[in-house]
Amino acid sequence: MKIRKNDTVLVIAGKDRGKKGKVRLASPKDERLLVDGVNFIKRHARATGQVRQAGIIEREAPIHVSNLMLVCNKCNRPTRIGFRFLEDGKKVRFCKSCREVID
Repeated sequence: MKIRKNDTVLVIAGKDRGKKGKVRLASPKDERLLVDGVNFIKRHARATGQVRQAGIIEREAPIHVSNLMLVCNKCNRPTRIGFRFLEDGKKVRFCKSCREVID
C-alpha cells in the first residue's frame, strides 16, 4: 500500500468527500485505513455490567484506500505517489506533482 500510518490524506469519494485526516491505523491485507474524523458509523450497544454504557455509539470505521489520496507535505496538495530508489539503494515514496521525497 502506498499510504501508511501518520500520513495526511484527503477523502476523494463517498459521504465524507473533501475531508482531511491523519491515518491512525493501516490494514494492508484488507486495503483499508482508519482515518481520524472520517467515516463515522453508529452502532447499537447493549450494556455489559458497569463496563459499557448502553445506547447508540458513534465511532470511526475503516475506509478503503481507493477512496483516499495522500496530501503532500511540501506542496500541500493531494497527489499520486510513486516509488524510486535513492543512491544508497533505499526505496522511497515521492510526490508525482512536485517530485519531492515523502519518506
